[in-house]
Amino acid sequence: MNNNKGFDPVEIQKLKEQMAAANTSFVVIDSEDNSDEFMNFHFIGMYEGKEVVYDAALYTLRLHHSSEIYELAEHRAAQRFPEYHQIAYQEDENGDFEPLGDLEEEIGLFMAEVMEELEDEEAVKVHEHVDMDANQDFGIGLDIGLNIDKVTGEVMSKFVLDFNEDNLDLDARLYSFQTEDDEDE
Repeated sequence: MNNNKGFDPVEIQKLKEQMAAANTSFVVIDSEDNSDEFMNFHFIGMYEGKEVVYDAALYTLRLHHSSEIYELAEHRAAQRFPEYHQIAYQEDENGDFEPLGDLEEEIGLFMAEVMEELEDEEAVKVHEHVDMDANQDFGIGLDIGLNIDKVTGEVMSKFVLDFNEDNLDLDARLYSFQTEDDEDE
């Protein structure tokens, strides 16, 4: 922990000043990954009796479920197609995606079928969780999946308050989700 700047009182003070200026209990980390379903942010809490910066990634269970489904589909594609390497979409000079090759197209269709099958069978189930990683370069990492529709400032504030007051009440029920088709909405 000696080299971890997340325990450094100077870094903690900087974050406190940022939070005070924004009148929040957290500071969102600029990232292109941030969305309505995922947010990376920092907040201050205690760890083993010491003040620390928590590096939190909070996401919806729907996003977590989709990620798990995709990973299983990738795994099955790798088993079925030994030459499979993650599909890489290439952009042309106009920023448009270039067409996939025949094999990549076949793998993509196979993966789509597997994902649909896994969803229909409700083969993947997820639950609320908070996973802690004390072995980070900066602070303590938190990986947080909550059964919420979207990640908002209110959700993050409530999480920080409940976490710091040791008052988290995580839902242990298992959930499965269906992909919503744009045509159905």
